[in-house]
Amino acid sequence: MIAFPHAKINLGLHVTAKRPDGYHNIETCFYPIGWRDVLEAVEADKTRLDIYGLDVPGAADDNLILKAYHLLKEHVNLPPLHFALLKNIPLGAGLGGGSADAAFALRMLNENLQLGIGTDELRELAATLGSDCAFFIHPRPMLGTGRGDVLEPVNLGLSGLNLVVLYPGVAISTPWAYGRVVPGPPAMPLAEVLKRSVDEWDGLLVNDFEGPVFAAHPTLELVKLKLYEMGAIYAAMSGSGSAIFGLFEEAQDRLAVAHAFRMEQGQVWVEVLA
Repeated sequence: MIAFPHAKINLGLHVTAKRPDGYHNIETCFYPIGWRDVLEAVEADKTRLDIYGLDVPGAADDNLILKAYHLLKEHVNLPPLHFALLKNIPLGAGLGGGSADAAFALRMLNENLQLGIGTDELRELAATLGSDCAFFIHPRPMLGTGRGDVLEPVNLGLSGLNLVVLYPGVAISTPWAYGRVVPGPPAMPLAEVLKRSVDEWDGLLVNDFEGPVFAAHPTLELVKLKLYEMGAIYAAMSGSGSAIFGLFEEAQDRLAVAHAFRMEQGQVWVEVLA
């Protein structure tokens, strides 16, 4: 069994309220991108996880992939499995790589072992693992509310635009970032902003995490400003950071940005949006 979990970016992210359960209500648009990990599973004598590629801190037993396996095993009979993960999506970047790995593990097992679990039920299971895990069960552009687990499809005309995602080697703790945002309603509902053309998004399509994260890491704000200087029609931080992305109309601008930002301690992803 093999799967290719992919990342996401956030088009706007508002932290609207602190919840009684300790989480936060948010409003965002999840947008899938092609930056991918590789996840493989084969039957084995004992369930375990080996990780290759980027360093993933913590014990393998605490990884969301194994948590997804054990969660699913509470509902259906599963054989022992040896998981192998090639980690390409950077951690602490706001790209949802860990959530994607967990959700794709659920999908892979459901499909290959013919478990017959429906999409809605699989989303409910995924949501217990992490707030944005549910998105990756059927990833397409989605408005996310609640903890990010209440999903509604959204139509966006981004086809043909050039995307550049820059990870500058700075990992941001999500709990740290949430602890520095003051919740409140957005000035304009996100769905209304997304109806406007992309060249109108700057100043309207806002990520609430940019203020505190940029204050702690000023170089990230400089990266965003540089993207605009190099021709981006929209640039922002994804999630709680630290990846910064830009949308460009011209392919040569995308390639120039990718060349300029290839950093020894960072990573660059480029694609043309479908």
